[in-house]
Amino acid sequence: MPWNFGDILDAVEPVLPQDHPAFIHGARTVTLGQARAATNNLARALIARGAKPGDKIAIYMRNRPEYLMAVAAGWKARLTHVNVNYRYTPEEVWYIFDNSDAQTVVYASEFRDAVTQIRPRLPKVKTWVEVSEDGAIADFAEPFEALAAQGDGSALDIQRSGDDQFFIYTGGTTGMPKGVMWAHDDLREITLMAARKMGSVPETLEELAAHARTVGPQGRILPAPPLMHGTGLLTGMGVMLSGGTVITLEGARFDAEELLDAVDRHKPDSLVIVGDSFGTPILNALNAHPGRWDVSSIRMILSSGVMWSYEVKQGMLEHMPQAVLSDAFSSSEALGMGQSMMAKGMEVQTAKFMLGERCKVFDEHDQPVAPGSGVPGIVAIGPPNPVGYYKDEEKTARTFRIIGGVRYSIPGDWCVVEADGSLTLLGRGSACINTAGEKVFPEEVEEALKTHPSIEDALVIGLPDEKWGQSVTGVVRLVEGGALDEEALRSHVRKSLAGYKTPKRIVVADRNLRAANGKADYPAARASAESQL
Repeated sequence: MPWNFGDILDAVEPVLPQDHPAFIHGARTVTLGQARAATNNLARALIARGAKPGDKIAIYMRNRPEYLMAVAAGWKARLTHVNVNYRYTPEEVWYIFDNSDAQTVVYASEFRDAVTQIRPRLPKVKTWVEVSEDGAIADFAEPFEALAAQGDGSALDIQRSGDDQFFIYTGGTTGMPKGVMWAHDDLREITLMAARKMGSVPETLEELAAHARTVGPQGRILPAPPLMHGTGLLTGMGVMLSGGTVITLEGARFDAEELLDAVDRHKPDSLVIVGDSFGTPILNALNAHPGRWDVSSIRMILSSGVMWSYEVKQGMLEHMPQAVLSDAFSSSEALGMGQSMMAKGMEVQTAKFMLGERCKVFDEHDQPVAPGSGVPGIVAIGPPNPVGYYKDEEKTARTFRIIGGVRYSIPGDWCVVEADGSLTLLGRGSACINTAGEKVFPEEVEEALKTHPSIEDALVIGLPDEKWGQSVTGVVRLVEGGALDEEALRSHVRKSLAGYKTPKRIVVADRNLRAANGKADYPAARASAESQL
C-alpha cells in the first residue's frame, strides 16, 4: 500500500495515551493529545484559506515544537514542506520562498522584520502564520496559537496520496539551494527497508494502528542540529510518526552544557548530532565536568553529514559506555549510502563506512569499482530515490542517472572501496582540489589536521596558484590557548598523507567555519583565507 505521513499520524495518534509528551522545549511540554488537536485544526484552517494539495508550506523558525507541528499540519492538509535556513539573509530567504512557490509561510516572530521586508515581492504567498514570542503579531499575519486552537481537533476527512511530496532544500554549498523532491511513500519505504531486517513490520495502516496500541509511544529523541536541515528534521519526524517524544533546545546557538542539562533532566534515549562540530564541544564539557550530568539514558547517538572522528567517538564512549554510535553516510538526495557503527571497545576508522544494500560505486566510465583495487569511485544509490530537484531539470539529469537499467542518485561523493567491501570516504567531487594535476579531497586533509592537539577544527580549500594551479590551503580554529605552528602542522599531516596533500599555507580562521547544522562553510573558510593571504 502507498504510505502518506498524514495518514500515518491519523492512524497512530488516536490509539496512544493522549497525555504522553509529544514535544518538550525547556519547561514547556506539548502532549500528544494537544499536538493532535492543534495540527488537525491548523491543517483545516490552511485549507479554508485556500491551500490546495501540492501547495508549498515554508517553515522559517528555530527548533521548537511549532516546527514539527507545522510539518504535521502540512502533511494532513496535503501540503509540501519547505525548510528555510534561519541564518540566511532576507534576500536568501526571499529566494527560498520564491523558488519553492510557497503558498503558506509559518515563521517565528524573531524573523518578523525579515518577512516584512521581503513580503511585497512574494505575491504567491497567500497565508502568513506567525509564531509569536513577544505577544505581538504582524498586521499581515495570523497567530499560530489561535489557528491551532480554533476547531474541535478532529481528524480531517481527506483522501491523501503516497505521491504527496516533501521538499528538503539543500544547503547551497555548491550553488544556489535546490529543493530535493521526495514522495512520502519513497521516504517511508526507506525506513521500512531498514526495519524489516529486524523482523516483521506493519504493512498497512490497520496493522500500524494495532502495533502502536500494543507497544505504545516509541522513542525519546533530542535532535541537537536545526530541524530546518535534513539530519535533525528526518530523525525528529521518525519519532513524531511513532508517537514518541521530541526534545528541543531553547538556545539560539548550540550549547553543549544546555544539551547535557536537557539530557540529565529529560532522559532521552537518543541524541542526534552532526559529527565533530557537535561531538567535540559535548566531549569537552563532559571532560571538564566529570559526573555533573547523568547521561545513562542515552542508548544511541546518531550523526550524519560530516566527519565524526574516531578520537571524538572514543572519548564520548568513555562517558557513555552503554551507547552505540551510528555514523550515517547520507545526503538530502541520497539517504542510506552507508553506515558506521561503534560501541565501547571497538575501533572504527574515521570516514570508513559499510556500503548500504542499495549502493554501488562506479568509476568515471560508469563501471563498477572492484573492492581492494584502490581505484577511486563515485558513490551511487539505487531506488527509492527523490523525484528530482524542483524546477531544475538540468541538475536532476546530472544527479539522477540510469546505469545498467537502474535509476541511481549520484550526489558526487568519491570513495575507495576496500577489500572487505567497506568504503573509505574521500570527499565531494565538487570540492576536490586539483594541485599540479593531482586530486586532493579536502576531507582527508581536514581529518589529518584535526588529529593535531592544537587544532579544534579545520577546513581545507584550494586557492589559485601560478605554480600549482591550486594550492592546498588549511583554515583552522585553534584549541583554547593554542598557537599556530605551520611547519609543525605540515609535518604532522605528512605522517599520514602524501606530500602533495600537505597544505602549502595554514591560517587561523577569523570567522565561524560551520553553519548552524554543523556542516562545513567553505565560502567562509575561503573568505577567511583570502583576507589573510
